[in-house]
Amino acid sequence: MTIMAEIETAPPAKLTAAPERKLSNLAIVWRFTAPYKGRLALALISLLIAAGATMSIPFTFRLVVDRGFAGGNDTAAIRPYFEMLLVVVGVLAVATAGRFYFVSWLAERTTADMRVAVHDNLLRLPPKWFEVNRPSEIASRLTSDTAIVEQVVGSTISIALRNFLVGVLGVIYLFVLAPRIALFLIIGIPLVVLPILWLGGKVRNLSRSTQDRIADVGSMVSETLGAMRIVQAFGQEQRERSRFRDAVEAVFATSKRRFALRAVMTACVIALLFGAITLIMWDAVAGVASGRITGGEITAFVLTAGLVTGSFAALIEVYGDLLRASGAAARMAELLVEQPDIAAPANPVPLPSPPLGEIAFDHVTFHYPTRPEVAALRDFTLHVESGETVALVGPSGAGKSTLFALLQRFYDPESGTVSLDRVPLASADPAATRARIAMVPQETVMFAASARDNLRYGKWEASDDEIWRAAEAANAADFLRALPDGLDTFLGEGGARLSGGQRQRIAIARALLRDAPILLLDEATSALDAESERLVQDALERLMANRTTLVIAHRLATVRAAKRIVVMDEGRIVETGTHGELTALGGLYSRLASLQFNEAG
Repeated sequence: MTIMAEIETAPPAKLTAAPERKLSNLAIVWRFTAPYKGRLALALISLLIAAGATMSIPFTFRLVVDRGFAGGNDTAAIRPYFEMLLVVVGVLAVATAGRFYFVSWLAERTTADMRVAVHDNLLRLPPKWFEVNRPSEIASRLTSDTAIVEQVVGSTISIALRNFLVGVLGVIYLFVLAPRIALFLIIGIPLVVLPILWLGGKVRNLSRSTQDRIADVGSMVSETLGAMRIVQAFGQEQRERSRFRDAVEAVFATSKRRFALRAVMTACVIALLFGAITLIMWDAVAGVASGRITGGEITAFVLTAGLVTGSFAALIEVYGDLLRASGAAARMAELLVEQPDIAAPANPVPLPSPPLGEIAFDHVTFHYPTRPEVAALRDFTLHVESGETVALVGPSGAGKSTLFALLQRFYDPESGTVSLDRVPLASADPAATRARIAMVPQETVMFAASARDNLRYGKWEASDDEIWRAAEAANAADFLRALPDGLDTFLGEGGARLSGGQRQRIAIARALLRDAPILLLDEATSALDAESERLVQDALERLMANRTTLVIAHRLATVRAAKRIVVMDEGRIVETGTHGELTALGGLYSRLASLQFNEAG
């Protein structure tokens, strides 16, 4: 096996459950915020003005106390300073509003761009990647993780910057007002903050545990509600009640530990913070009595000290939020950097035009990445001529569906070549090869959209006339016309408003509308009643007349008339011929046919 083959068949990378929390992970967020330099500059300007206005308030109060009240009962002497204070408050209000608007805009825009970029990258990844990475987890990253990033950009970072600026400016102003008292405050802050920080870390850990337990509850509810028919059919309501009650009690137990610790932390905060302020004020009052500082200076000092203490406390909280956001950013970055191992070559070989419709598997060997111990195909060779219909039969696990997956190049074989119109798929653009294929899967996929959108998924630009012609051919027109809003009727999640047979007929109409030269049918009539099956089978036979068709048949009655039946077992072709020829051989096909037809009889 070549090195390239080893790379191609290596198991897809599994997403990290809990990426390392480092602030450097937030660089991915900056990549999406940086393009909007104008609004970023306006947000920073608003932030600087708001921080400056905040620090102007203690200075203005100092003037009010020292100069305004010096005039005795003359209120005219106080008025200019209160007018100055009103101007400061007005500037603060406008600057804060501007900061909120521009930062919120950046947060929403950054989050939207990240979601689009991640989704675009996910659309490039092959199906095997989603076999080892749960779609539900990926959806969570696109919603909850981006919501965390949005909070960081729209709130946390601006709060951090504002509090940092206020804290630094406040400390400088404290030393200007009263260096001795400021020194006591700077020494006292760590003594107050460090215990609070330690307790805060414990509370955050318990908060994360609470969120995990709540997530378990949500997952359980989703699972139970999604399988309500099975729950009630097997009489398991009491068991589900017990499971849910236990999960809720686990949430309460974790929450109880969290709010008990939070209560202790609150007591420590009040005792340490107000104790420290009391001691500092004791010294400050002594300074006023001795004439070392003025009444206005002590007033400004108290206000500034409150702002500084609040700023540093907020920065501690913000740090925890930033670490949480760094984990979310790292999870988003994993999705952004994931690269598909199946992509168009630098210089793809163009497929011939008009299409030929020829298919060839030459000595193909393939193992699924998630099941490397079992070969899905073993030295498999099959040539299908233009316009030919070939039926593929065999037991489950024989490799029939694998042929469809390789032909659509969802995987690359380890050895051998898969070709379409005489061009190896590895040399062509996957989008070009898939454009020549229409498929009707056994498990019908319906989108939570209108009937029209579900039908034209095979050909998005199709007109209503084309849609109705395809629906008529697939025996779907009658029930589509009976829908409340016709083609505009919303079909529900997974086509919940339709029966299984109706959903499959829409899938057939979708393939008919695509009008591709190659048709892949995976037991396309399995969910239809006898009358609908006959009508749809007639439509499919007319459709297959001028197309190359591969049909996977689990019910042999549907392929008895096929001119070429390929019997597969354990990834190999074991028999080939018509129904009559294969029955006469007395091999695997004969045994399968005898079993099915005897049961039907």
